[in-house]
Amino acid sequence: MIYPIVKFGDPVLEKKAAPVTEFDAGLRELLDDMFESMYAAHGVGLAAPQIGVSRRIAVIDVTFKENPEQKLVLINPEIIHTEGRIAQNEGCLSIPEFRENVTRPKKVTVRAQNAKGEFFEQTGEELLARAFCHETDHLNGKLYISHISALKRDLMKRKIRKLMKAGEW
Repeated sequence: MIYPIVKFGDPVLEKKAAPVTEFDAGLRELLDDMFESMYAAHGVGLAAPQIGVSRRIAVIDVTFKENPEQKLVLINPEIIHTEGRIAQNEGCLSIPEFRENVTRPKKVTVRAQNAKGEFFEQTGEELLARAFCHETDHLNGKLYISHISALKRDLMKRKIRKLMKAGEW
């Protein structure tokens, strides 16, 4: 099932998501739906709050279907180590049509659980490191725009409010 992507302005995007404690068939179905929804929206990462589900779940595929072995499920993730800094253009499925330069760690190690509840650690660089940070931010109620200047953020919010008033958001 493809879920609609929740857009900026929805309160679910601004609150910390609840930890996952049950690793059952319902969770596996949600994970499948999240991958399907992410691909339909042409994304490389998706956090559960972005489909209106306030749970600490994220899916990532930086290859966008090119390499099925690279599909990642992060449940209850925590960033445990970062190295370096790199500024790159970043966007978000919940803030469509907007992109900004965001400085993030160049290398990130995350500790999370898989669909069976087993703990694992994984290190990613470049785009994968950025995805780890971006999706973990979502689970903590933060959007990438919290990492840009107040001026740019205010301009973006103003444009979004205009789109909302026009019924285009």
